[in-house]
Amino acid sequence: MPFSVGNRVLLHICCGPDGTVPWPDLQGEGFDVTGYFYGGNIHPRSEYYLRLDAVKSVAEEWGGRLIVPPYAPDPWFALAGHLSEEPEGERRCSLCFRIQLEAAAAVAEAEGIGLMTTTLTISPHKDPEEINSIGREVAESRGRIWIDRVWRKKNGFKRSLEECGRLGLYRQNYCGCIYSLTNRDDVVGKPCSVGKAPSCGAGVSDTEI
Repeated sequence: MPFSVGNRVLLHICCGPDGTVPWPDLQGEGFDVTGYFYGGNIHPRSEYYLRLDAVKSVAEEWGGRLIVPPYAPDPWFALAGHLSEEPEGERRCSLCFRIQLEAAAAVAEAEGIGLMTTTLTISPHKDPEEINSIGREVAESRGRIWIDRVWRKKNGFKRSLEECGRLGLYRQNYCGCIYSLTNRDDVVGKPCSVGKAPSCGAGVSDTEI
């Protein structure tokens, strides 16, 4: 869909806690924010719904529109499953970023939203240069404009912990996909607490997806 640049921006949201800083900050800069939650990379289904509820709380808190496609993990597995043995932070994660951002770019095009960015760069465990590079590439492929942001700057990550604590948001303890479930002694997500980053957590069986 054609667009005029204007102030409408599609914010790709990886999880509720990570959206607590980008969403209001973009609004403070004068942007009209539409959130987008991909979700196919979140397993099992029960975990997806916990995270979706947190994302909805963020959208409600700041009064923005939220686009959520139906939960569909199978396409994600079809694209990323061959990298199941990759360690965290390597090729599978890079591909996962691309899958999510390509889906976001398609939505931005369909909605006629000319600007895009993501919450992913608030995490101290992710490479913001890589994420912004992928973002620019996928945005350009759909005729959109990517807004480079490194949200963890200026205490962004600490602020996100404070905000999700204030809102009582669920904070996950692993990245999202079944392959990131490496520590089977820590199953349950926890409330946000300042100074503690999310850790990788427990395992589930394929039948729970």
